[in-house]
Amino acid sequence: MLEHLKAHLKGKVVFLAVGNIMRSDDAAGPLLAEKIRGKVPFEVIDAGVSPENYLEKVIGLKPDCLVMFDAVDFGAKPGEFKELKAQELKTVNIFFTHNASLSMAINYLQSNLKLDIIILIIQPKTITLGGDLSLEVAKSLDILADWFVSFSASNG
Repeated sequence: MLEHLKAHLKGKVVFLAVGNIMRSDDAAGPLLAEKIRGKVPFEVIDAGVSPENYLEKVIGLKPDCLVMFDAVDFGAKPGEFKELKAQELKTVNIFFTHNASLSMAINYLQSNLKLDIIILIIQPKTITLGGDLSLEVAKSLDILADWFVSFSASNG
């Protein structure tokens, strides 16, 4: 899966993390942003639960590629991750905790920029308010952070 992502990380890249740090595994986005910020050659934005608040910033950066990362219930094992293309967002049966705002954000960006949008999602174990990050998601975040840093080092 990450081999396919490599083909999209060209030109100016922006990484937009989405998630709620107060809801156990929903914190995956902000936590991954924290792990890779300053270690990759692209802009890393932690949008929290409101990606729509960062759209003008993304547009101002004029990226060639936007990678959005969020915890999403897509019926897989906890910690499993996969990539979606923006157009797949409407055709797959998954539950985004930020679905409406993600869809609107993608539509707005596509109407203002010509860019490649990749949505990287991770299966949460739980999104309980005040809960801790699950071991499965924590391990996957380490794998993803290592991959992004290694990819950047080998392509920089």
